[in-house]
Parts: sequence; C-alpha cells; structure tokens
Amino acid sequence: MSQPRQRARSDQDKEARKTALLTAARELAVELGVREVTLTEVTSRVGLHPSALRRYFESREELLLELAEREWPEWRDRLLAGLAGRSLTAAEVADVVAGSLDALPLFCDLQTHVGLSLEGAVRLERARRYKTAASESFDVMTAALAEAGEGLDAEGARTILTAAMSCAAYLFQLSRPSPTLRRLYDEVPRWAHSALRFREQLTTLLRAVALGVTREP
Repeated sequence: MSQPRQRARSDQDKEARKTALLTAARELAVELGVREVTLTEVTSRVGLHPSALRRYFESREELLLELAEREWPEWRDRLLAGLAGRSLTAAEVADVVAGSLDALPLFCDLQTHVGLSLEGAVRLERARRYKTAASESFDVMTAALAEAGEGLDAEGARTILTAAMSCAAYLFQLSRPSPTLRRLYDEVPRWAHSALRFREQLTTLLRAVALGVTREP
C-alpha cells in the first residue's frame, strides 16, 4: 500500500487527486469488474485513507457514475467514426453499433450498474448531471444513425441504440462468468456457447431490431 499523501490544498491539486481516484477506479473496474470496485481498494492505489475520498466523491456510487458519464463521449465518438460518410443497410448498421460497444467493455459493464444502483444512490443534481450528459451524446448518435441508415428515421435510430445498450449490458455480464460458471461450462459446453459470444450475439440481436425498424424503400 502507498504511504498516505498530504491533503490537497490548491484547486489544481484537488483536480489532480480527483483524476487519480477516477483512474484507480477505472483500472480496478477493468481488472476485476465494476461490482468488485471498493473505496478501500481505490484509495489504496492512490495512497489515501478511505475517508479522504469523501472530499471528492460522496460515495462509491457517485465515483462509478462519474466513470459512466465519462464513457458516453467515448461511445459517441467511436460510433460516429464508424458511421462517417456511409450509407448503411440495416445489417451494416447493426454491425457498426455492435462493434462500437464491443470496443468499450467498461461502458457495457457500467451500464448494468447505472440503472440498477448508481443513479438512484446519488443526489438529485448529480443524477441530473449524468442524465444530461448521457442524453446529449445519445441525441447526437441518434441523429447520425438516422442519417447513415437507409430507411431509418430518428425513432428507429433511438430504438436501435436503446436495444444496443440494454443487450450489451446483459450480454457483457454473461460473457464474464464467475469461476463456478466457468467450471459448469467446462462440464456442459453448449451452455457456454450461448454465454461467451458477446459480439456475435449482440450483432445478431441488433440486426433483428434494425430490420424491424427500417422502412421499406
């Protein structure tokens, strides 16, 4: 464990400390999964006493919600890059959306917890800030998807993105089984076949959704 650091004094020091805490939380979430991130482990990585975190985040949930908020622009930019200058069929739209999420495992993991616990455990204004940031990125992606998809309008684009978020959050958890489930899948491989194909399953589901919301020419 690192030696405890002195209390940050200047605004610059405080911002640096906040960034260090977020970096530590991100590293732990990537290594162990979001559910395993604890304040003790986060503060240990940056050499702080757990109580010191309260100067920057009111709770574990607020810390993780901040991570989720910062992941939204990553998804937006990755999706927009995949759509740029293209005219896509429903199947191609599904491929691009699924690929953008497959490249962001932390975002997929966090989406499970945002709806289950994180948003509901923070102050109203903090939840409002998250919703505002997420909605801004979502709206930009909706417009870009509607423009790129052949026969796709804004409502259809929203449906695809909503399905993508929901399916990715669920399928990501299936694709990271516990040691017990891994042993079970070794014993019954056909169960693993349905659980460990994140990108393939997400693409298949999104193709069905995209075809369903695409207007006939």
